[in-house]
Order: sequence, then structure tokens, then C-alpha cells
Amino acid sequence: MDYATRRLQIISAEIGEGAVDGGCKYGARALLDAGFVQALTDAGCEVQALAKVTSAPLRARDRMDTVARFNRALAEAVAHRVRSGTQLLVLGGDHSCAIGTWSGVAQALSPQGRLGLIWVDAHLDAHTPDSSESKAPHGMPLAALLGHGSAAFTGLFGWSGKIAPAHLVVIGARSYESAERQLLETLGVRVIYMEEVARRGFAACFAEAQATVSAGCAGWGVSFDLDGLDPDDAPATGTPVAQGISLAQASAALRRCRNDPRFVGLEIAEYNPLKDYGGKTARAVQALAVSGLGRELGIQAGSEALIARSL
Repeated sequence: MDYATRRLQIISAEIGEGAVDGGCKYGARALLDAGFVQALTDAGCEVQALAKVTSAPLRARDRMDTVARFNRALAEAVAHRVRSGTQLLVLGGDHSCAIGTWSGVAQALSPQGRLGLIWVDAHLDAHTPDSSESKAPHGMPLAALLGHGSAAFTGLFGWSGKIAPAHLVVIGARSYESAERQLLETLGVRVIYMEEVARRGFAACFAEAQATVSAGCAGWGVSFDLDGLDPDDAPATGTPVAQGISLAQASAALRRCRNDPRFVGLEIAEYNPLKDYGGKTARAVQALAVSGLGRELGIQAGSEALIARSL
């Protein structure tokens, strides 16, 4: 299926209960209210529809159950839209939403083959409930997608291991615990730590990752945690970490997504509008989305203008 020629559907994944600070729950709503769809339209995207999945308040339920319920609903919504042939943009929430996003994509693609995934993040997000000191689910989605952790996270649609280790590349990690690194190393996941990104450049690292995750897969996507960017470019994230990827480099590399017919979609997570004084990080999110999803006409000018206004 050629996703590059398909209409775009946007899903707001409104969840903050997976993190200690729940402000990211309001990120998608703030972006859409600030003219996000118009920015994509100006870049040549035909936005077909908007959908919203919202987590329930914690109240009497524990955090893991709340996140699991949300991700089941998100996975169903995502799978339906991928099966319909539209290209996908998911606007997170905290990064626990990736469990639902990519479980849904994997389920939709499963009759044709496997899913490949590029994971851009300052963190490894590869904790399980046993290894995590904070027990925050937004630190667990990558482990869950690989089939490790709570059955409520790993077993969506009745099967585990939504992503095979050989079809995953992590880029930009610089803040993590030893248990996460050990799990990914044991599984053989390619992790391009920030030291390597700084040495080689993000464009070269992303090109390597794209070749890896697209090989032998029915489709591939990008999950982009905003804390992968340098806080100078995107300060309003759930857990910013210094010395990250520059917005200019990330936006330039994401343009490669438009040229691959098997690119299923993009997820952008961990935007916290409650910390976005002046809207700088919102403009960074727009620049990333325009770069990855825009069409030939207008994309370069549109994304570069958004980047210029965010600096």
C-alpha cells in the first residue's frame, strides 16, 4: 500500500496519567487550537479526519489499569485507520500512548508482514514494572512493544511482540537506567546513543535507521518523543534532557519519510503546553510534522518558516 499518496488522519492521544507530570495530556488539544491542521494543509497535506482518544481520570483505578484501558482504545482506533489506507499522525500525550499507537499499526499490518519502527527519544523507555523505580508507564512502552512487561500492555489483540528487535532502531538516547540498556542489548536492538548522533550527524543516523526498519517489513513508522530534541529548541516536554538533537537536523532528516511508500505514519509525544511559554515547542512540533508528512509542494518553505519562527 502506498501511504505516501494517501490522505492524512490525525488522532489526538490524550493521556497524561502515564507520567508523573500529567500536563502532556493537553498537548494535542493545544496544538489543534493553535492552527496545527492549517500548517499541514499549507504544506500540501490533505487532512481527511480528526479523531480523539482520551484517558479516564485515575480516581479509584490504579495507573497501570488506566493506561492499559486507554491504549486498548487507541490501538483499535489506529488499526481501523491504517486498514483504511490513510496515513497516520498521532499527537500524544505522554509516551505511554506508543503502546496503543504501534500495537494498532502492527495489528493492521500483520496480514502483510511486520512493522518497523524508528524511536527518537532521550530515554530508552524500556523499563518493565519490575525494573522501574518510579513505576511510571511512560517509561515502559518500548519494552511492552517488544513483548516485555505487563500482560495488559504486551498482549493487545491477543499477541505479544508487536515489534521484532531487528526491526527497531532507537536514536538519541542519553538518559536511561542500566536495566533498560541491558534488556535492549540482550535483545539485540540497535541503539544509536546521543554521542554517536553528535559524531555522525542525525541525518546519517536516521538514514541508517530507515534502511534497517524498512527492510523486510510491510510498513514502518517514527515515534518521536520531543525530549529527543535539544531543550533549546523544544523546552516544553515531559522530561527535557540537555544536549539533544537540533530541530533543524531532525526536520531535515524527517523529509526522508515522504519518499518511502511504506511509511505508515508519525507519532509525536510528550508535548506539555502548560510549560510552553511563547509557543516555541508547539512550533517545533509543527515543523517536525510538516517535514515528515508534507508533500513536495510547499513542504520545504513551510517547514523552514516554522523552524525560523521557533528559534
